[in-house]
Amino acid sequence: MKQLSDRIKLNNGYEIPCIGYGTWQTPDGDVAVSAVKCAIEAGYRHIDTAAIYGNEKSVGQAIAESDIDRRELFITSKLWNTERGYDKTLRAFEETMTKLGLEYLDLYLIHWPANAKQFENWDALNLDTWRAMIKLYQEGRIKTIGVSNFLPHHLKSLMETDVVPAVNQIEYHPGYLQDEAVTFCKENGILIEAWSPIGAGALLEDATLVKLAEKYQRSVAQICIRWCLQNGTVPLPKSVTPSRIYENTKVFDFELSAEDVAIINRLPACGGSSHPDRVDF
Repeated sequence: MKQLSDRIKLNNGYEIPCIGYGTWQTPDGDVAVSAVKCAIEAGYRHIDTAAIYGNEKSVGQAIAESDIDRRELFITSKLWNTERGYDKTLRAFEETMTKLGLEYLDLYLIHWPANAKQFENWDALNLDTWRAMIKLYQEGRIKTIGVSNFLPHHLKSLMETDVVPAVNQIEYHPGYLQDEAVTFCKENGILIEAWSPIGAGALLEDATLVKLAEKYQRSVAQICIRWCLQNGTVPLPKSVTPSRIYENTKVFDFELSAEDVAIINRLPACGGSSHPDRVDF
């Protein structure tokens, strides 16, 4: 990868830009509109939102007000947990599309798997949701479909359908590698997207990362984003500060050594507070 708009081919042949701009916790309204427009101006062509973020309308407005051809943009949204199931998924998708003001989505994800803690029929519920997404995909309303926060046992039934998930968006950053999920996905041709690639800011003061940032004359955030890229994942950094939005794109003119990647891989565990099998939302 040499630039922000470089793309990776997914398992259905569709291509996704190698870094996405995340909008989690970005408030709806002027803040979200300005931040997304700034991200597009900075070169991002991959914008990630979700129904539960409450900012789909503002993301759509920013897209409409940008001068970029829609075909150059890769837009993702996600189905929230209260809308699982075949019919509810179809209705929720239409609401998302109305808010975004788009004719199609590039990627639609099941935001969290139903789990055994909440549902006896968790696997069937995930499958019903997935079948609705397959319908939308086969109709051309969505270019690719995938999941978020799924572990291997959540994925297995979906793998037996006509459409294998193209993406699994999971928490992934130094100190939280999710080896089992990453290995399973890579073995089955599912791309890993890394949400919270900077550990929600918790990694910015990590002594090892600070030392490496000094070595490479970069910020800790840039080190984390570059590390995600070199580990074969698509990072989704988030900021509403223009200087940091631009800074997070400057990760293509340096490379971490194999030794330094290994050092980062061995950082002490951190993160993972929302385990997919234990959440109750």
